[in-house]
Amino acid sequence: MITTVATIVQPGFSPFEFGLACEAFGLDRSGDGIRNFDFHIVSPEPGLVPSNLGFSITVDEDLSVAETADLVIASPVPRALWDDPDERVSEVIRGAVARDAWVLSVCSGAFVIAGAGVLDGRRATTHWMYADKMAQMYPDIEVDSDVLYVQDGRIITSAGTAAGLDACLHLLRQELGPEATNRIARRMVVPPQRDGGQAQFIDKPIPLAASQSLAPVTDWMLANLREDLTVDQLAARAHMSPRTFARRFKADLGSTPAAWLGRQRVLHAQRLLERTDLGLDQIAWECGFGSAAVLRQNFVRVLGVTPTAYRSRFCGAEDLPEAV
Repeated sequence: MITTVATIVQPGFSPFEFGLACEAFGLDRSGDGIRNFDFHIVSPEPGLVPSNLGFSITVDEDLSVAETADLVIASPVPRALWDDPDERVSEVIRGAVARDAWVLSVCSGAFVIAGAGVLDGRRATTHWMYADKMAQMYPDIEVDSDVLYVQDGRIITSAGTAAGLDACLHLLRQELGPEATNRIARRMVVPPQRDGGQAQFIDKPIPLAASQSLAPVTDWMLANLREDLTVDQLAARAHMSPRTFARRFKADLGSTPAAWLGRQRVLHAQRLLERTDLGLDQIAWECGFGSAAVLRQNFVRVLGVTPTAYRSRFCGAEDLPEAV
């Protein structure tokens, strides 16, 4: 369980990406029935820490808090620190990995983690503009420039700007469950379900009208998860050919219709496991998996735990209303 969170800032940090970590883990949400984290902002040299936008923030705490934190977040750093990482920070990152704490980076913060040597042999990402540089500097890291974020064990790296928020919500979903995370996302007015495998950017954005045309179809999919939904059927509802529908769906939502549908079914199963006492066979039917065995297979593939283990952890943990 994550109790203490330490966000590391260094000279030249990016305020927006740093703010994402503060927004995700630092706000008091007890009024919404969501437990708070013991949130700390730390730096190798406490005092005034300059940003890359000409202003500074005052940091009161050194790295000692991060040495025992359950989650250590690496904020973006300037290029000078890519080539010459602060060994004090690297030691904190190595210690976090050694004690099996969570480590998360936003944008070029991935270079902070890479500089500590803990990403060798792992998969990771960073902003697509910096991915080639990371791959060049660290050939032992499998750098994926086409995704929003990557989780490898308890290390999460994310792409640029808002993708860091997706990574934070991804971790919050594992820690707090989908219901609480959906409430947090709604307060932020951001989507709660962007998967890490989505592309970082779209070369040719589809027209707004095409995007709007898919909304009734996705809404209908969510209302009919138990049905056997095919691309031909969905394309007909969208008044498109199957090929055009599949192409536009992938461009707009970042995944194939089948992959998106599968993820929504898992999310619905999470909600039913948390909020009901239905048996696994009934949940499998409600979600469109057909059988408990297929439910379990998909649940483990997406979340890394069995439905039974998930229910044991989250069922009745919070008295929250259904997501809307």
